[in-house]
Amino acid sequence: MKTQENFYFETKKVCAESGARIGKFHTPHGDIETPVFMPVGTQATVKSLSPDELKQNNAQIILSNTYHLYLRPGHEIVKKAGGLHKFMNWDRPILTDSGGFQVFSLSDLRKITDDGVEFRSHLNGAKHYITPEKDMEIQEALGADIIMAFDECTTYGADHNKSEKAMNRTLYWLDRCYKAHNNPNQALFPIVQGNLYNDLRIESIKRTLPYVKYGMAIGGLSVGEPKEIMYEIMDTLKPYYPDNVPRYLMGVGSPDCILEGVARGIDMFDCVLPTRIARNGTAFTRTGKLVVRNAEYKEDFTPIETDCTCYACKNFTRAYIRHLINAGEILGARLLSIHNIHFLTNLMEEIKQAIREDRFLTFKNEYLKNYKI
Repeated sequence: MKTQENFYFETKKVCAESGARIGKFHTPHGDIETPVFMPVGTQATVKSLSPDELKQNNAQIILSNTYHLYLRPGHEIVKKAGGLHKFMNWDRPILTDSGGFQVFSLSDLRKITDDGVEFRSHLNGAKHYITPEKDMEIQEALGADIIMAFDECTTYGADHNKSEKAMNRTLYWLDRCYKAHNNPNQALFPIVQGNLYNDLRIESIKRTLPYVKYGMAIGGLSVGEPKEIMYEIMDTLKPYYPDNVPRYLMGVGSPDCILEGVARGIDMFDCVLPTRIARNGTAFTRTGKLVVRNAEYKEDFTPIETDCTCYACKNFTRAYIRHLINAGEILGARLLSIHNIHFLTNLMEEIKQAIREDRFLTFKNEYLKNYKI
């Protein structure tokens, strides 16, 4: 493994009253100011939005999915295109997840051993086999700046024995990923597992720390458990976080969870939520979700949110967007996606300003007091 000259993290400000912090993560495709929300572009595109629209809405980095891109169009095609950055015309940082979560969600379509995972494609039933080494090969071909170690994610409710076996396998695979990873232009993040068991989480992070060179991720949360339990797990892990790398909470993107995560020292978040709920006719607002498709907005000629500066709010009304959604027009989903991405990136800016001014906990508490979950 080469040194970290292409990747390094600087802590710029730590809020005196909490673990919230501002940092800057330097990557080959630009700097990322944290805390940051990463829109998800599963298939090398954030659904319905162009790269320019993402930049206009202050997206610093996006996430793509190894499993889906491996199956279609194939990592070799992406490599021939010059990597994901050229393939999708995105010149800012990219993170690829390992595909582990998607593989393990296949349930009866896969078979797990210590060597790797055999699974059948959800597209055509074709058989595939991925090992930690193969996963590193795929992610290297995709060419993202940040790549994730291959891990086993257990379902919410898994017993202690099953969760411990998955944690140990994840650590075994991490060692193999670490040895197979040799591209200095890609930062490998290990993933802490252990389901909802505090003893396993502590053991996992302690055994993971020797592999933390560029950053680390917390996996296996936001998978159906009550939010209070997720916060408890983060509280358990917080004393063990290293200070000199970004900490990434995987699959979390609701405003309340982002605020609670930042308060517990988390730097990076991602989720399909903003674009998924947009396609279902729902918008984020400062007081909670607004289901624009509902009949009560049929004659509502105000913006989604009055003080929002996104393209959708500056130019269109709830009534019009409701009409588009109910008529099945693509523009409706696009406008709501623009708004929701803008909403979360703007929230991150507000969070950073509150940290700079040492008032983050006050900001969080006031925000959540008015936010209906």
